[in-house]
Amino acid sequence: MKKVIGILAVALITTTISCKENKTQESETQENVEHAMQDKGMHKESYEGHDHSAGTASPEREITQNNTKNGETAAVLDAYFEIKNGLVADSKANTAKGGNALLAALSKFDMSKLSKEAHKEYIEIQESAKEHAEHIVKSNIDHQREHFEALSLDITDLVALLGTDKVIYQDFCPMANNNKGALWLSEVKEIKNPYYGSKMLTCGSVKKQIN
Repeated sequence: MKKVIGILAVALITTTISCKENKTQESETQENVEHAMQDKGMHKESYEGHDHSAGTASPEREITQNNTKNGETAAVLDAYFEIKNGLVADSKANTAKGGNALLAALSKFDMSKLSKEAHKEYIEIQESAKEHAEHIVKSNIDHQREHFEALSLDITDLVALLGTDKVIYQDFCPMANNNKGALWLSEVKEIKNPYYGSKMLTCGSVKKQIN
């Protein structure tokens, strides 16, 4: 029994160290990606290419500061945070509940106030986000986390496009997405990692605060 406990303890320590080591590589990873995007004429604030397939989300996308205090996005963000918190708690059921809430929020969103250009961009984001939310509703927790990674890019785009009246934080986990890193949004400053839950709850860092 003592031998088993010892093995588990070593595994936990190794995982924790790995997370800390990955954090030191985070700035270099972000720099390399940004340079690559510049070479291709791409921009972080671009909304093009909303086919955020599960498992292929990239870590470079950061929210461009949008000072618009838009309360219309509140319901969508609240549902997204419900999904995030379900994953933090390792709860498939709570995560699925958040997925249903997101589907409802997206379907009820009032697009009549959007400009023609914003309307087009919103439709692209909405279609992609709905697809990921549908998978989150019916999938096991590992697959939920894969779709959450891509969904986070959609919601990031939504905030960049329309703004929010909430104070939110853009966080980064260096170990998610096969150590390529992945972003997520949070309503609290404290790091609570949705990609690993209780396994590595505090792994990650705050990249940016919005509002």
